[in-house]
Amino acid sequence: MRKLLVAVTSVLAITVSTGTAAGAPLPCPEIFATNNTAIITDPNDPRLQDRLVGFDREVRGIVLANGGLTTRSTLLDGVFWSSSLNRTTFERSRKFDVTLDEESLRHTASTISKQFRQESVLTFRFLPANSPKVDAVQVEVGGVTAQQVRDGLLKDAVAREKLGGGSVTLQHKAILIADVNDLPTVRAFVTNIGGDMGKAKVRKGVWEFVSANETSRETPLWIGQNAA
Repeated sequence: MRKLLVAVTSVLAITVSTGTAAGAPLPCPEIFATNNTAIITDPNDPRLQDRLVGFDREVRGIVLANGGLTTRSTLLDGVFWSSSLNRTTFERSRKFDVTLDEESLRHTASTISKQFRQESVLTFRFLPANSPKVDAVQVEVGGVTAQQVRDGLLKDAVAREKLGGGSVTLQHKAILIADVNDLPTVRAFVTNIGGDMGKAKVRKGVWEFVSANETSRETPLWIGQNAA
C-alpha cells in the first residue's frame, strides 16, 4: 500500500455524501485487493490488461465463506509511487463491495492477503461524517485517467508522500483514499491533474491495512503490496 497529494491556495466547494440524510443507508464496506506479485513499471505491460476474472471468483468465495455477499466487483487500474524504485508502478486490482461486519471484514481481508501473498489489503468502512471513529476520507471523481494520476504523482512530491497512489475505474473515475486530515491535499491533487472537485463525491469512514497476521493504520502500499 501507499499514499498521495499537495497544498492548495484556494477554497474549493465539494459535495460531501455521508449516507446519514433522512435515514439513508451507508454504502457497503469495501475491500481493495489484487493477486499481483510482480513489480510493473511499464504502463503498456500486457499484464495490465488482465481482467482478474479468476481472482474475482475466488475473492467472492472467500467473502461468502465469511458470511457475506459481494454486491459489486469493480476492475481498477492502480498507479502507485514506489520510494524504493523511485518511480511509479502499476497493477490491476479490484474493489469488492461486501456485506460484512467489522470483524468479518478484517478476517476476510486477512485471508485474501495470505492466499494471494499480499503484504496488506486495504478495507474501507463508511461512517457518518460526525462519527468519532472517522479517520479516513474517500474521494471519487469522474473524468480522470490512470495516466493523469501517474503524471500527477511524478510532479507532486507532497502527493506521493500523502497518498502514494490511487485507482481508476475503466470508466475513468478515480478513487482516492487518504487520512481524513489530508483531505485538502486530495482536493489540490485532483484539481492539479484536471479533475473537478466540485463534482466529486467525498465520503468519510475508517480505513485499515490488513495483513495475514495483523491490522495496521500505517500505509505500506495503497492497495496491495507484493510479498514476493
